[in-house]
Amino acid sequence: MKSSKPYVIAEFGVNFYDTAKVMNITPLEAAKLYIDRAAETGIDCAKFQAYKANTIASKNSPAYWDRTKEPTDSQYKLFTKFDSFDEKDYRELADYTHEKGMDFTATPFDYNSADFLYDMVDFYKIASADLSNLPFLRHIAEKGKKVMVSVGAAYLSEVDEAVRVIKDAGLKSNDITLLHCVLSYPTKPEDANLRIIKTLKRDFPDLHVGFSDHVAPDDTMMTLAAAYMEGAEVIEKHFTLDKTLQGNDHYHAGEPEDFAKAIANFRWIDKVLGSDVKTVLPCEEIPRREARRSLVLTRDMKAGEVITKKDLMPKRPGTGISPKYTDIVIGRAVKENLTEDTILTWDMI
Repeated sequence: MKSSKPYVIAEFGVNFYDTAKVMNITPLEAAKLYIDRAAETGIDCAKFQAYKANTIASKNSPAYWDRTKEPTDSQYKLFTKFDSFDEKDYRELADYTHEKGMDFTATPFDYNSADFLYDMVDFYKIASADLSNLPFLRHIAEKGKKVMVSVGAAYLSEVDEAVRVIKDAGLKSNDITLLHCVLSYPTKPEDANLRIIKTLKRDFPDLHVGFSDHVAPDDTMMTLAAAYMEGAEVIEKHFTLDKTLQGNDHYHAGEPEDFAKAIANFRWIDKVLGSDVKTVLPCEEIPRREARRSLVLTRDMKAGEVITKKDLMPKRPGTGISPKYTDIVIGRAVKENLTEDTILTWDMI
């Protein structure tokens, strides 16, 4: 993970399937186009999903998304539309992603996917929906690769239980990242609850913490900026080439320009946050000298005269004796004739 900004994951999900239809190309070609655009944007990781409809949902599984955006009435029917990739396709995408200089991952939704993805992914991403699928978590954790786990729609006790299972399976704290997430598509801004990021950092201080976003992009990408300000080390968001496309995730995804804006925000925030060490910066040295005050004489004084309180006034610049030494200066004699408004220095008294 980079320290200068959050580690940014573009979640391609299944959006490239719709792009393939619009552009009259194959889903694999569209997926590579998504990888190209993500790499050009400066994204760190390309993320896919690996599943088959008959292993992820029963035929009676109801829809839980915004039906005005995605009209499909069951999870099984929706997943059936987007499960054409097999192990060979994911390997080709993993190789292509790495050639483009990005990390590659995919969320496995079954044991077979978890197994064949092992030597392709740089880390495993586990969906919120599998947080309570403890045997599956254990199976993945036992492989020894780093994991990121979304914790949407979960009580804190469930997050703790999942973390314990993952650790018991052998993963070290540094290998585990929790992603705050709201399991609602799209997430209303008022439901984003970004303060949960700090809650996770407080309650799991030995783990990494990030944010998996389902809020529709705004003009300034402020949601992701706020998440970074709350301490998110990882940012995951759905990626599309066209937010206006009908389909499963386009309506809350970011286009390349949105991601570019978010990354620019992260870098700006990092720049202005600066260091937590309080000291005098190089840019402050001259203003510090000129804007601070020195003890200045309020009248002409002759050599040998003793300085009293009424003979002194703190004035700019700060090149002479600091006002904090007023009590030391009072009662001392001046060594030479000095005029009114003289900035006192130690060699004068």
